[in-house]
Amino acid sequence: MNTLVVPAHNESGVIGRLLSHLVSDARPGEFDIIVVANGCTDNTVEVAASFEAPVRVLSIPVPSKREALLAGDHAATSFPRFYVDADVELGTEDIRLLATALQQPGVLAVAPERQLALARRPRLVRWYYDVWARLPEVRGGLFGRGVIGVSQAGHERIANLPLLQGDDLAASLSFAPHERAVVAGARVVIHTPRTFADLLRRRVRAATGTSQLERTEGAPASTARTRPSDVVAIAWREPRMALPVALFMAVAVLARLRASRAVARGDYSTWLRDESSRQSAGA
Repeated sequence: MNTLVVPAHNESGVIGRLLSHLVSDARPGEFDIIVVANGCTDNTVEVAASFEAPVRVLSIPVPSKREALLAGDHAATSFPRFYVDADVELGTEDIRLLATALQQPGVLAVAPERQLALARRPRLVRWYYDVWARLPEVRGGLFGRGVIGVSQAGHERIANLPLLQGDDLAASLSFAPHERAVVAGARVVIHTPRTFADLLRRRVRAATGTSQLERTEGAPASTARTRPSDVVAIAWREPRMALPVALFMAVAVLARLRASRAVARGDYSTWLRDESSRQSAGA
């Protein structure tokens, strides 16, 4: 049985979209989908509970993704296991493809290919993601996809990671390249920010999480930071990307400057959430 753990904090606008896709073609006994509502003040629980088996809902009072993941793990009984963000779109067949990939010898962790939803986004947001999606670490890493699947052996590798804001980056870096796979044909839709301000919020959060990773004992040694040479190489290969590359580098510098304030305070718990990408979820 494929187990899916879905942490959800005030996700009433999007959780139904995800669950509808996941259960649309599920066979009896194929999935166990555990939605862990954490610290919700909206009707996330009610929306998730409106779905029948294989969906079940847990509710914890603490608004913490880490605590939600732990609660989901405690309730889960089978492998492979998938950790899925509530605001992405993922279907039944995508999970099947990921589960099949985890049966390959030596593969401990998997993720789907990204489809970035960029329609009706501002030009600066589109430019940023045009560059970001071309970066080698982004193309090959399991992070930034909203979905990570692990075998039982893979789960043992990440079960004792320290509390980190960038949990998906830490999980990805816990596996050598030959132990992880981005599965062709499996697709997840990532809803990008609808405003430049929300893009910057996301990037400050990511920069803060990377800095925390570098400073935390027991975290993976590598942090997959983007090298300036990787960014410059994009403009060199594709001259038309010169302006997007300049924008990307400016956003990176600004995000690191703003993140440095949180790092100086030791504040790794403030979650700079992008609300704009959750708008018009039913559209």
